[in-house]
Amino acid sequence: MNSDEKSLQVAYIGLGSNLDDPVSQIERAFEHLEGLPGTRVIARSSLYRSAPVGHIEQPDFVNAVISVETTLSAAALLEHLQQIERSQGRTRGEAQWGPRILDLDLLLFGDAEIDDPDLTVPHPGIGARNFVLLPLREIAPGLVIPNLGRLSEQVIDEDELQISLIT
Repeated sequence: MNSDEKSLQVAYIGLGSNLDDPVSQIERAFEHLEGLPGTRVIARSSLYRSAPVGHIEQPDFVNAVISVETTLSAAALLEHLQQIERSQGRTRGEAQWGPRILDLDLLLFGDAEIDDPDLTVPHPGIGARNFVLLPLREIAPGLVIPNLGRLSEQVIDEDELQISLIT
């Protein structure tokens, strides 16, 4: 193993898009994720439509979550995620909570807790975002989120008008 690899870990990745045919952007990202080195897709959620967060007027988002087993380190996986974003036209420096061609977030990496300048795991705010919790619960209902607890015990407002199942 090289320095970018470590033991097999299960990681969860959040996907979001609200520009340039968001459903197609998410589907293309799924294909890229399936081709990552040392990585195997375990499950992928349905697609969800959700209202944007923040105060910028923009189209609704399409969101999903995918789980993978990987030998990549968290840092190497993050670099691959950012490469996928760039390959689909994402540029950094966009407004926080602004429109995105593609946003790939490393939500969880095994039971690791990482607090580096470039990566925080579990992803900040994971427990307050239905557009993450609903697809995550769909593919991993028994998941335990570090510093948050069992996913099955998290309050998820399934009647929230701002999120709906697409597929």
